Amino acid sequence: MNSRQLLASLARKTLVFIAMMFLLSLIVFYVSRLTPGDPLQSFYGDAMQSMTTTELDAARERLGLNGPIWMQYAKWIGNVMQGDFGISLKYKRPVLDVVSPLIGNTLMLGGIAYALVFLLAIALALFCARFEDTFMDRFVCRIGTVAFYVPAFWMGVVLVLVFSVNLKLLPSSGAMISVWYGIGKSGDLTDRLRHLVLPLIVMVASHLWYYAYMIRNKLLDEIRRDYVLLARAKGLGRTRVLLSHCLRNVLPTIVSIMAISIPHVLSGTYVAESVFNYPGIGLLAVSSAKYHDYNLLMLMVLITGAMVMLSSLVAQAVNEVIDPRMKPSDGVVC
Repeated sequence: MNSRQLLASLARKTLVFIAMMFLLSLIVFYVSRLTPGDPLQSFYGDAMQSMTTTELDAARERLGLNGPIWMQYAKWIGNVMQGDFGISLKYKRPVLDVVSPLIGNTLMLGGIAYALVFLLAIALALFCARFEDTFMDRFVCRIGTVAFYVPAFWMGVVLVLVFSVNLKLLPSSGAMISVWYGIGKSGDLTDRLRHLVLPLIVMVASHLWYYAYMIRNKLLDEIRRDYVLLARAKGLGRTRVLLSHCLRNVLPTIVSIMAISIPHVLSGTYVAESVFNYPGIGLLAVSSAKYHDYNLLMLMVLITGAMVMLSSLVAQAVNEVIDPRMKPSDGVVC
């Protein structure tokens, strides 16, 4: 691909990204405004009950909640173009100030879970492929299938009940809205890691077998190829063939799976944050929807949507590098 084609491809993907983000913001903006409930309740609380109709109208005017929905959207998108995402109705601060401290928490939890899921998935797939159709392989397959189908939120509640409530070994949640450590232990790395244990267990358990099973099947397909039969005939052991030949040939497929799995793992991060009250953007997104905090909800949706779409574009780029046949033909827009 020459520089001209590369620039054209980048411009096309950028336009697609912008169009999808615009469509996503438009849909969420309209749907959120149509849900029952008054966002002023989040801003004023019980004081809203004593406000007159004139005061309520003035408050809606000041917060940009009056007028037709299309007019509200036009005003909102105009402010966003200038870098102003509005004020959080619940926290009464700019939404960027509310979100900024929490993005790192979500990236920390999601990043560690992502790395653990694929490291363990590759190891588990190699183990099952090495002992194909033995008792150990069948046992791991059954346990993995059960773990995959157990609802993540239910597993989280059970873990909290056992390890936090009964055994009191691990903390059940974050101490405050923007931190993931105990009160007065901001410099204690051990305490921070203890707060990550239960969310990580839920995330890894709910995603591990899904990817391990796919990698296992790819390895088993590779084992049945002619070159593996030749290597075994030369005296190479099954383990050595798996590690030296099969795994290396399957690596491009694993990289492709890893690229397209980011949205899946991201959704699991949001579930874990909600169950364990972990201070991240997933918990904040649930809270913003619950309290009709429109400006905060829109920013959460844009951040999540951008992460999912960018990961999809990265996955497509990785697949095109691995398999050039997946590149769009000249004159074809995708």
